[in-house]
Amino acid sequence: MPSKIFGIDLRRASPQLDAVAAKNSSRDNVAEVRRTSMEHIKRPGLIGLGKKHSSHDKKDKDRSLSKDKHGRDGGRSPAPPKPVKMNMVMESPPALFIDPPQQSSGALISGRLQVSPNVVGMGDVTLDSIVMYLECTTTTKRPVHERCRECMSTVTDLYEWNFLSKPKTFRGLAGTQELPFSHLIPGHIPATTHGQLGTIDYSLHVRAKTDDGVETEYRRELIVSRALRPGNDKNSVRIFPPTNLTLHVTLPSIVHPIGDFPVQCRMTGITTKRDDTQTRWKLRKLTWRIEEHETTISPACPKHAAKIGGEGKGVQHQHDRDIGMDELKQGWKTDYEDGQVEGEFTAGIDSSKNPQFDVEAPNGMKITHNLVLELVIAEEWAPNKKPQQATPTGAARVLRTQFNLNVTSRSGMGISWDDEMPPMYEDVPASPPHYQNDHTSVMDYEGDDIHEDIEHMTLNQ
Repeated sequence: MPSKIFGIDLRRASPQLDAVAAKNSSRDNVAEVRRTSMEHIKRPGLIGLGKKHSSHDKKDKDRSLSKDKHGRDGGRSPAPPKPVKMNMVMESPPALFIDPPQQSSGALISGRLQVSPNVVGMGDVTLDSIVMYLECTTTTKRPVHERCRECMSTVTDLYEWNFLSKPKTFRGLAGTQELPFSHLIPGHIPATTHGQLGTIDYSLHVRAKTDDGVETEYRRELIVSRALRPGNDKNSVRIFPPTNLTLHVTLPSIVHPIGDFPVQCRMTGITTKRDDTQTRWKLRKLTWRIEEHETTISPACPKHAAKIGGEGKGVQHQHDRDIGMDELKQGWKTDYEDGQVEGEFTAGIDSSKNPQFDVEAPNGMKITHNLVLELVIAEEWAPNKKPQQATPTGAARVLRTQFNLNVTSRSGMGISWDDEMPPMYEDVPASPPHYQNDHTSVMDYEGDDIHEDIEHMTLNQ
């Protein structure tokens, strides 16, 4: 019998092989010995090529929770089909608030909720209730407790629709039935925001319940935007003591995340003249950048309120970042005789950094934007008779100032929903009076029925 099979010593592999080889020394039993030996030898595995499967390594996927259900167990058998299918058709344009929260009249939404019985094995379906909620979900990315859903998100109902006052049977042969709805969203609520520290989302959440207690849910995201109407440009003045320098800046009233906007600058007081000499400031470099400041408050649920000192308190977080910048070393005109330097440049927001709009929510979330200007100036000395022969004095300063920017979405035509309403019958003014002249006259009708006599009337009568 061979002592090695496939390069493996059979005697070292198993102590039982020696006894098997002694009893089966004939040539016909060699195959049996090989088969027996291979049962006692395990094939060496290839480390790193296999994939481990373990139930502990699987993470539960984030699932949208119901209004009053906080989590479900995964890994169960497939759920039975729902008795009805729901869909939604929005008839109104995207929800857009015009003007600031203090002045906005809101946005009108309208649509149709489509309910279809699941005919496969179901037939007719009787629903006890169909309720839809306009939900506002606020989420913080830095909760008080990392693994607590109540600390992470809060759901608030802004409005509620009850479509059924009594149980209703939806026939399978009738197909899809539609339930209309509409609502005026108040204009003071914050717009949809996805910031670096927190988010504000809106959705239409529908819950239908059958007579035997089976629930069906449907959720549709609702994006709410806010736009400010453009106004006159803002003129700002900055003074930099102890120097005589004064900076005049003209900015647009609103700024959009997509597109550039002009910035006009004019600095006065750069020249100081004496009897024979003059001292002046020369602009060497101008740097601008747009900063986004986000502040949010992470509330604590009743279970973890003790970590921050009691209920009703929260932890404030702040995040600052630059969403646009540039450096200019030329592009302005300098007039030392009048003592001023002026120029205009174009600034803009980098849309690839996912900028946010200005927002201020009651839960403490606030996003603002600033335009920061830094001007590097150097001092020069020159005689009054030869002002071109300037000599640097070695002194330099960095002038830094900032201006508030109103970053908002585009308003389109800038017409709110209440301005788009057609006039009512009572709002239509009276027809203009009839002015008589030599060619026209007004005659009174003296008949009984004008509908019968109108065929016989002529303009010559």
